[in-house]
Amino acid sequence: MHLIIVDDHPLFRDALSSAVRLAFPAAEVEEADGIESACAALSRGRSIDLTLLDLTMQGVNGFDGLIAIRTRFPRIPVLVVSGLDDPRIMREALAHGAAGFVPKAAGKPVLIRAITDVLNGAVFVPEGVAGPAEVPGRKAGKAPIAERIAELTPQQVRVLLMIRQGKLNKQIAHELGVGDSTVKAHVSEILRKLGVISRTQIVIETANLDYDHILGGLPSS
Repeated sequence: MHLIIVDDHPLFRDALSSAVRLAFPAAEVEEADGIESACAALSRGRSIDLTLLDLTMQGVNGFDGLIAIRTRFPRIPVLVVSGLDDPRIMREALAHGAAGFVPKAAGKPVLIRAITDVLNGAVFVPEGVAGPAEVPGRKAGKAPIAERIAELTPQQVRVLLMIRQGKLNKQIAHELGVGDSTVKAHVSEILRKLGVISRTQIVIETANLDYDHILGGLPSS
C-alpha cells in the first residue's frame, strides 16, 4: 500500500503516519504540507493507492483542495481526515467525490477501518451520517455514462472535454469565443443531463472514457 498524507500541521502528519505504519507495516507513506505539493507528488507517476486529506489548510477555501485533487487525479480515492465533524460537511465532501470521511477526533480503530474500507472499494462514513446513496443529488439507476453523454449537444461536449482538462469557465469562454454566462448555462445543462451535482463528479463519472469515445459523436468542424 502506498498513500500520501496531505495536512499542513507537521505534528498531525507525524501522528497519522505513525498510526498508518503501525497498522500497515508494509505501507509506504508520503507526506505533503499542501495541495500544490500533494499534486506534485501525485504527478510523479508513482502508483499511489490512497490520499488522506485535511480540508482546512492554510490557503484552501472550503472544498477547493478536495476538488483540485479529484479533478486532476480522479482514479485515486481521497479519504478526508478533518477536524470538522458537522454531518452536513461530511455529506458535502462525499458529494464532491471523497471516498470517505473520518473526524480527527475519532480513534485509531475508526481510521484503520476507514482506510481498509476505502482500499476495498467501499465508501466510509461515520455512524449516523448518510451514506453516498443518501447524499442529495445522487441518483439511483442512472443510465450508462455513454448514453448520458449522447444527450449533450456538440457544444456541451466541447465544454465537457475542457472541464475534464481542469479549465475554468473564463478559459472555456475564451477558447470557444462565447460569454461566461453561456459557458455557465452549458455547465448547468451538462450537470443536469449527466445526473451529477459538481464539476468534480463530471470528471469522476467520465474518468474511464477515452477522449476519442466522447468525441465520436461530434460533427467535424
